[in-house]
Amino acid sequence: MQLTGKTTVVGIFGDPVEHSLSPRMQNAAIKSSGLDAVYVPFHVTPTQLCDAVAAIRAMSLRGVNLTIPHKEAACHLVDEMDKQAVLMGAINTIVNENGCLKGYNTDGIGLLNALKQELGVDVAGKRVLLLGAGGACRAALVALCQAQVSWIGIANRTRERAQQLIEKVSPSFSGTAFAEYELSSSLANVCPKPVDLLINTTAVGLKGDAFGLPVIDCVKTGGAVFDMVYTAESTVLLDEARMRGLEVADGLGMLSAQGEAAFQLWFGCAPEASVMRRALDKID
Repeated sequence: MQLTGKTTVVGIFGDPVEHSLSPRMQNAAIKSSGLDAVYVPFHVTPTQLCDAVAAIRAMSLRGVNLTIPHKEAACHLVDEMDKQAVLMGAINTIVNENGCLKGYNTDGIGLLNALKQELGVDVAGKRVLLLGAGGACRAALVALCQAQVSWIGIANRTRERAQQLIEKVSPSFSGTAFAEYELSSSLANVCPKPVDLLINTTAVGLKGDAFGLPVIDCVKTGGAVFDMVYTAESTVLLDEARMRGLEVADGLGMLSAQGEAAFQLWFGCAPEASVMRRALDKID
């Protein structure tokens, strides 16, 4: 890679950011596309975020991705937000259009593409249960509703937070039924009937931990489990799902798919098919 004063610069803001796999997959896509560009990780703390976003204009960066803990805070720092990002209440991509910063959220399309590519699941008309009620859950909730799922349940350790999330989103999606539950040992008993798809939107599993609850009991025979967590080893949740004969996938497919969508926003062209996913096949 040869950098010059004409090289287009994109990157990622996060705290921490050292663990991010985005530079690996984005630079692989840039190289395969023959673009004069580079993707750089920037360690940006919450107190530095305002200055960092202003620096996108000052240094003429083409744009950035945003990861923990900046996705919600950055909404107040851009000039415009895509309609879907407004619904999700968070952005993970900023595009610099001649000094005008526009915020997007590609997590939703990343999830839907990953479900189709990794699991062969078309969610239209399906029953889906989401674990957790944070920002990742809200992005998934909006994307799934837009894809016309018939029913969505949210199970969270604090049931009130799940209820608040549904109250924010449900008025925009009259065609979907919603329910909220406490994420507890009684979940399988109170969930009205088994779901087609279970999605973990929490960080449980990232450090080898487990829910310690019978969440797999909520999934019907022949159903699927998608875990947004990705680690060098499989998560406990996915191991349990495999033992039940369910289809499973981790978060690497979603990571690459949302990255592909961001790439297209910045460069106006799609990256080479599967190049980002291949770059993620081996986690150090």
